[in-house]
Amino acid sequence: MRLPDFEAWAMFAAVVEHRSFTDAAKALSVSKATVSKAVTRLEEHLDTSLFNRTSRRLALTESGKRLADHAQRILAEGQAAEEAARDETAELSGVVRLGAPMTFGLLRIAPLVAQFTKMHPLVDIDLHLSDAKIDIVEMGLDATIRIADMPDSSLRARRLADVNLHVIASPAYLDARGRPAHPSDLGTHACICYSNVTPSDVWRFSGPGQQVVAVQVRGRLTVNSGEAMLPALREGIGIARLPDFIVGEALAKGELEEILVDWRAPPVGLHLVTPPSRLRPARVDALIDFIARHHGC
Repeated sequence: MRLPDFEAWAMFAAVVEHRSFTDAAKALSVSKATVSKAVTRLEEHLDTSLFNRTSRRLALTESGKRLADHAQRILAEGQAAEEAARDETAELSGVVRLGAPMTFGLLRIAPLVAQFTKMHPLVDIDLHLSDAKIDIVEMGLDATIRIADMPDSSLRARRLADVNLHVIASPAYLDARGRPAHPSDLGTHACICYSNVTPSDVWRFSGPGQQVVAVQVRGRLTVNSGEAMLPALREGIGIARLPDFIVGEALAKGELEEILVDWRAPPVGLHLVTPPSRLRPARVDALIDFIARHHGC
């Protein structure tokens, strides 16, 4: 049995991550020639080209694209195994790359990151906030927060809590247009849709007597950020569905009013998602556990 060329796979992963042989060599503290020879060795063994190389551009071939994730996992597994073998009493150190949705990240995760970095001065955190659906492996993230139903995948998801959605509008809008008594009434109202869910214009509810209703809504405004709906709601543009952490303060102040209180949208899961590997550096496990204990939902 011939063992895989783990060094070559790891160097290929580094070139993919840094998009440069030179930068990968610097990151690995080896010569550019060493990296180039390792990638060439891997290409010869696989009998396929991994990169299209020109003097100005380096791009993955189709084969390279298919194999890049495997290479990144091999590198991550090796790094995690080495860290797991270190003395558990050693002080946490290194970089953790964490993703989170924009508004939830700002309100709930950023304060936790600040507390964690104060507790562990040798740990650096690269926090990536975005409402877009991202590929955690491709982006090189150690973990990410997702507020969504998790499809079956190779990713590891830990459900932390349910996030409840509220159907809300401004009192001025409701005074002018009327207060819907049943989800089907939403069809005659202007609704503000969230484009990061599919389909964005179908709202589902469960209500009295275990009734389940799906309503197709319409409106003039569709956005990819829940927080961006708040100004439009305050201006009386329409009705929206938003989670607790975005609308809680506006509801408490009376700026917005909840409607259809006897009908509930299915709660959305708050998940901590990590790559497929069970092996993680101790600093990543420590941050994940800290967030799980203090996420505040």
